[in-house]
Amino acid sequence: MICFVRSLALTGIRGSSVRAECFLSNGLPGFDIVGLPDAAVKEARERVRAAAKSSGFVFPVGRITVNLAPANIKKAGSQYDLPIALSILCSAGAIRAPSERSAFLGELGLDGSVRPVAGVLPMALAAKREGVEHLFVPAANAAEAALARGPKVYAVESLRQIGDVLNGSVKIQPLAEQLPETREESLWDFADVVGQENVKRALEVAAAGSHNVLLIGPPGSGKSMLSKRLPSILPTMTREESLEVSQIYSVMGLLSPESPLVTSRPFRSPHHTISNAGLAGGGVNPKPGEISLAHQGVLFLDELPEFHKDTLDLMRQPLEDGQVTISRVSGTVTYPAEFMLVCAMNPCKCGWYGDPSGRCSCSETAVQAYRSRISGPLLDRIDIVIEVPAVHFEDLRRRAAAEPSAEVKKRVDAARKVQHDRYGERSGLCNARMGQSQLREYCHLDDTCAALMKQAFETMGLTARSYDRILKVARTIADLEGSEAIAPVHLAEAIQYRAVNLGNR
Repeated sequence: MICFVRSLALTGIRGSSVRAECFLSNGLPGFDIVGLPDAAVKEARERVRAAAKSSGFVFPVGRITVNLAPANIKKAGSQYDLPIALSILCSAGAIRAPSERSAFLGELGLDGSVRPVAGVLPMALAAKREGVEHLFVPAANAAEAALARGPKVYAVESLRQIGDVLNGSVKIQPLAEQLPETREESLWDFADVVGQENVKRALEVAAAGSHNVLLIGPPGSGKSMLSKRLPSILPTMTREESLEVSQIYSVMGLLSPESPLVTSRPFRSPHHTISNAGLAGGGVNPKPGEISLAHQGVLFLDELPEFHKDTLDLMRQPLEDGQVTISRVSGTVTYPAEFMLVCAMNPCKCGWYGDPSGRCSCSETAVQAYRSRISGPLLDRIDIVIEVPAVHFEDLRRRAAAEPSAEVKKRVDAARKVQHDRYGERSGLCNARMGQSQLREYCHLDDTCAALMKQAFETMGLTARSYDRILKVARTIADLEGSEAIAPVHLAEAIQYRAVNLGNR
């Protein structure tokens, strides 16, 4: 007898339909799984056998062949344990065949329990597209699957339970979507930062348009402190953005049953020893890296020159495209990677180059060697470069009240609303991600601005890319001021953010 049980596969963050087909025949006992399974899927043979016996089912003796169709898609992970077990028990006549409109996924424990798996949210969204009406998932993943707002989701605790449900002796109720409670997170506040008003202004502009930022300053000037407070002024995520980010975190198994939806913009801060695969993603079965985990949020790279140069250069294409494509022998996957790149660095190895105290011990050659660790093409993709001076004693002693993040966020939200109205909220565009057609339409320069831009272009040796990025920053500054047109004062401020010299001085 042949039995078919529907399940779901995962490629990148996109799910697809899979069928577990079981054929029982007479002959020497054997258990084979075909259909491009990886090691975890092959090991399902032992888990399924033990789980079935522990659940009180009679495991069939004979030749068992399970095919995971379609056979040309590589199957990875342990989510196929449950459909494989059900297809075998169905073929043996121990349980009734499930409906074609039902899909099953979950890992089996040796005691018959159903354990959580990674990637349930994108697979639930795939089930919605594929027309699945009933989705049976591990109880710990049920709230996550319900976020898809598609098929009815049933929380499964054990193989015995699902067998009784299919046989009709037990009824189980579907889970309603449980919206996560909105919690006020204790984010670090800009009110804690003494002075550095010019840097706060630059970060406000960056947050309003999602621009990339580089902070340069001596040790202890507040670069890391300011960067870590950036999430407190970023716009609140929409549901669509939350679902995008949650799918990535689901694939990595980083969602919890209590908080299945990511509602705060990510802030990722990897150490400078991170590998290429850790930053961009990779592995035998490619997983997302830090640039994808920072999607719709901030990727903060502290001590930028200490990162490996080739690792940093991996970000050049994702910064332009908003996605990263990972190619391996097993296939190619694409992960979203629309993030704000925020970097911090010292002006030299000792950190005190250019300080009035004169305590820098680095030669000009050493300073140039230190700064050359960051490639020109990567610097060209950074919109705002700002110097962070050391804080003076009088500023620390005065401790004057600073503007809180809540007030700054109001201005950022207002600027983002202008952009949503301009580009259309569904497009997801902000000023930093404008294309050439939007640049031509919304970043027109009058004669005065054009003359100012020409002077800056020739004096500073700008490239076509840096020219476009100055226009985008100027557009954001104009939006913060509520101006429809880019004025000379807006353009001058944007040019100023590119005026820091990182070459020989």
